[in-house]
Order: sequence, then C-alpha cells, then structure tokens
Amino acid sequence: MTTLELCEKYFETRDVYKLMSLQKDAKEKEIKKAYHKLSLLVHPDRVPEDQKEESTEKFKVLSKIYQVLTDTQKRALYDEQGVIDDDDDAEAKLTSWLELWSKIFKPISEEDINNYEKEYVDSELERTDIKKAYLGGKGCINYLMNHIPFMKVEDEPRIKKIVEAMIAAEEVPEYKIFTEEPSAKRKKRHNKYAREFKEATVIKERIQRRQQQKDEEDLEASGGSLQQMILARKSQRESNYNSLMDRLLEKYGGEDESQSVDFGDFERKKKSKAKKSSKPNPKEKLKGVRTGRVEKAKN
Repeated sequence: MTTLELCEKYFETRDVYKLMSLQKDAKEKEIKKAYHKLSLLVHPDRVPEDQKEESTEKFKVLSKIYQVLTDTQKRALYDEQGVIDDDDDAEAKLTSWLELWSKIFKPISEEDINNYEKEYVDSELERTDIKKAYLGGKGCINYLMNHIPFMKVEDEPRIKKIVEAMIAAEEVPEYKIFTEEPSAKRKKRHNKYAREFKEATVIKERIQRRQQQKDEEDLEASGGSLQQMILARKSQRESNYNSLMDRLLEKYGGEDESQSVDFGDFERKKKSKAKKSSKPNPKEKLKGVRTGRVEKAKN
C-alpha cells in the first residue's frame, strides 16, 4: 500500500495536514511539534503488547509524513499534485524511523534545563506566563507556583513586583488573595517547599554518590585510564542502543496489520466497526502529552 493509502486506512484521511492538525503554511517548528505529539501516542515501545503491531505501522506512516513535510521538494510535490514518493524502500524500515525519532527528540539533560532557565527568567515569555497564571488562578500564589516554570519561594518578591506593576498599569485586576495573602497560607506553602527541597537534595546526593562509585569502578576496570573509561562508556551506549533497535525490529518489524490501537479522534470514528468485530481488542486509553512545558505537581 502507498503512504496515502495507509493514511486513509489508519487515520481515515489522505490529507496529511489534516492528519497532523496543521495549516498548509505550517513552519518546520510546528510540524516537529505535531509529529512529536502524535508519534508519542503510537511509538512501538509506548503501547500495550496487543497493540504494538498496528502501532508500529502507524508510527512509520507518521514518520514518513514528517519527512515529506520537512523536505522542500517532497512537500512541494505533495502540495502541487497530492503525491508522496514511496520509491525509497529503505525509508520503510522501522530502524530508519526509530533512528530519525531518536535524533530529533534527544533526551533533555540537566544542563539543557539550567541553560533554558537562565534564558527564561526575566524574559518576555516569563512575563506572559506570570500574567496568564495570575489571571487563571485569580491571584492565588500557590496557583502561580504550579504554573510558572522555575518559580520558587525565593522568587515570590520578584514575581510580586511584576504583578503589582501590571495591576498599576491596569493590565490585570487586583485580587486581594494576592495583595493581602494570609500569613498562614504563605507559611504553609513555604514549609511545604522547604520539605520538598530537603527531600530532593537527599535524593540528588544519593544519585551523585552512586555515580561517583560507578565512576571509580569503571576507572579501575579500565586500568586507571580516563580516556579508556570514556571510550568504554561510549561503546557501551552504542551497544545498548543497537540492542534496543534489534529488539524493536524483532518484536515490531513484521507486516501483520491485524492488531489495533486507540488513537484519539481517529479511532472514535471506528467504534461502530469495532462493535461488529467478533474478537474486539481491549480498549486502551492512551494518555496525551502535555507540550510546551512541564507542569509542577499541584498542592
């Protein structure tokens, strides 16, 4: 089957923009975001065992569409003639798509988070988030703590000045719960933060001790050579990654299309068909992914 036929089979549309919930003039950043959101729902390693086979096919379809929409020539061909080039057989292999996915969405390191925090604090984006959180929580500082990235109790005086300036400029209304917050509520929040900070510090120190112990063991195993230890770790990471690819290929690389996986709105349209099936698959509710930022746990 062609890519567009597979789109129609699994997502009930041959319009790739509609499938990805994108406008035809969508930029690469928007395409990447849409692909990330949808591909997470059908990634072969993120669904129940009985849904993996069809999930694999859906994952490959989405990855193919992503590649088409991010390639100037392929996208132009689709936009002008409604055609997707399926000649490259290598692109149909699961390993190609998984490697592409892992390259696009690399794990976020602690350093990445720290660098982003430096750019975010005192930025226009932070100001926008403060305003949105203030209005959304009607002035509740606990709400602000849960909805403004990186906000800590130490930031309260700074955030308060920003909001007070907004109130003075009549950008936002004044909420007494913010300007006249009860001391008991503030004390409870600060105590909670202090307790969580202490717990996090203990966990971080424990992880660091384990890592230090592992470093010493690895260094000893490599004969005391730091360079050899680094090369050994690099080799081990590559070996682990290749092993993962082999396992995924072995598990999900077949062409059997007999299984199914729930997929938001696309799958709701198939309810009537599913009821007629003599052996329906168990319904699994796939959890969506919140994008844009990580939301802190609410009180």
